[in-house]
Formats: sequence, C-alpha cells, structure tokens
Amino acid sequence: MPKISSENRFQTVITTFEATPGTCQDLLDLLNSAYDEVISKQPGFIAAGLHVNDAQTRIANYSQWEKREDYQAMLRSDEMRKRNRVINELCKSFEPVMYDVARTYG
Repeated sequence: MPKISSENRFQTVITTFEATPGTCQDLLDLLNSAYDEVISKQPGFIAAGLHVNDAQTRIANYSQWEKREDYQAMLRSDEMRKRNRVINELCKSFEPVMYDVARTYG
C-alpha cells in the first residue's frame, strides 16, 4: 500500500503513459505483468498503483522506492529494458518523473 506523506523520505515516481483506447488494455496488462513478475520483487520497492482514465487514453503509475538508486537499478535491469521496449511500442509516449511529496491532505 503506498504511503503518501511529506514525512517519509521515499522516492516517489509518477509515470504517465499516453495510449489509445485500442491499446490501453494491452498496455495495462503488460504493466501488471511487469509489476507481478519483476518490479515488485526488486530491492527498495515499496508500493505502486496503476490508474486508467475513463477514456482509456492515459495510464498513470504511482510508485514508491526506498531510494532513487533502487528505482534506477530496476529500470537498467536487462529484463525491464526488454519489457520497456515492448511497452514503448504500445503507447504514444511515457515519461517517468521523480518527485518529493511536498504536502498531503486528508
């Protein structure tokens, strides 16, 4: 379960994927598979969530890592480099961005 708090020192990564209604479900299936089989098993992984807009044109991924280097190591692994090439073919674009939690509400 993601822990969204400005108190923590986790690395937060938000990735947005631009898709089409025709490729959104396939892309979501690949992302779920990557999390189930690879990403969630990597050192430093804490939690993640996948979100799909109702038009099925965007997927947003929120993930948390112990350290920035843990996330970067996962991306550089041979398995994720191979998977990301396939993911890239199913979307118009995707962009991971690292964030610090500035403030939370609720």
